Amino acid sequence: MMRFLSLIRRQPARAAVLILLATGLMFAQRTMTVAQLEGFIKSSIEQKLDDKEVAEALKRTRLSEKLDQKTLGTLMSLGAGPRTSAELRTLSDTSASLPAPPPPLEAAAAIPKPARISTLTPTPDQQKEILAGIRDYALNYTANLPNFLCNQITHRQVDQTGSGDHYREMDKLQEQLTYFEHRETYKVMAVNGQMVSNKDHLKLGGAISSGEFGSMMYEIFEPQTDTEFTFDHVGTWDGRRVNEFRYRVQKELSHYSIYHEGVNRTIIAGYHGLIYAAADSNAVVRITLECEEIPHDFPVQDIKLDLRYGIAKISDQEYMVPVKWDMRSRDGKYLSWNSAEFALYRKFETTSTLKFDTDDADDKSDTKKEDQKPPVKKQP
Repeated sequence: MMRFLSLIRRQPARAAVLILLATGLMFAQRTMTVAQLEGFIKSSIEQKLDDKEVAEALKRTRLSEKLDQKTLGTLMSLGAGPRTSAELRTLSDTSASLPAPPPPLEAAAAIPKPARISTLTPTPDQQKEILAGIRDYALNYTANLPNFLCNQITHRQVDQTGSGDHYREMDKLQEQLTYFEHRETYKVMAVNGQMVSNKDHLKLGGAISSGEFGSMMYEIFEPQTDTEFTFDHVGTWDGRRVNEFRYRVQKELSHYSIYHEGVNRTIIAGYHGLIYAAADSNAVVRITLECEEIPHDFPVQDIKLDLRYGIAKISDQEYMVPVKWDMRSRDGKYLSWNSAEFALYRKFETTSTLKFDTDDADDKSDTKKEDQKPPVKKQP
């Protein structure tokens, strides 16, 4: 039997929003034709501008022509976000009494395009300010989380060829995750679609994970870790403008441990990766982690993690929470790839339970099935 174990401390915290960056979309009220509006929406989607910012721009816009239902449907089908779609409906309602636009060949004028989001590299002083805001968010993250329940659906895949081109699914786990007073616990509900009881999360075999709700983030930004940060670039992630920082935690200051049951040995590894933080709020939306300084004679090598966050509504309030993680590792030629999704967030109450539909609770993985191999486990 083989276990893979990572230990990272968890600390309470509260969320903070410090830096707001303007994008040039908040212009004064202006008048547009329907053709100009269509060009504006198309350009916004092509540039992947923030849904909220585009919606704010539309709030300051009035039409000189009628936006009929057919054109409205066309615009919304282009991929407009929910806030933008809501403002388009409002424009359609308020322009109902206006004359219809002329045929396309008679439509005049150039179609205005929204200002591009600046991707200029912040100055060194700005980078320090941004990093300070992200650090404050990270260290105070978990205190803002309520007590809740959610589903965790994990697909565990293997590739025995060592090429990385032949992953096949080993099994699927369905668990109830309870987050209560800043601690998370797991209850195994089903394995491969079969309901189970009294199954220990830590004895499932294969690769498992816990601790995504703030502990990894806290460890990286905790002052005692003395993490090295370097600004990488301004980019986009999941349609949002983000500031990306490279980071590295030295082995001597790391709390990331890996335990291999087969050889009964525990090591401490250093690690590095990328932090993606929303430019408008400093909220961390993605963390990548890659272990380094693993002894060559240790069985498990090439350990990589990718944790992604998204918005979930709990008791009618929105929170930034983990929505997906991936973990990859290698033991000789044997490759493991675990992918998990979190869903159905709800407020935790003493009488709360989660029901699992074993036919529907699937994350639609593209990987395939193959024979089992010695299990790997991960836990903070």
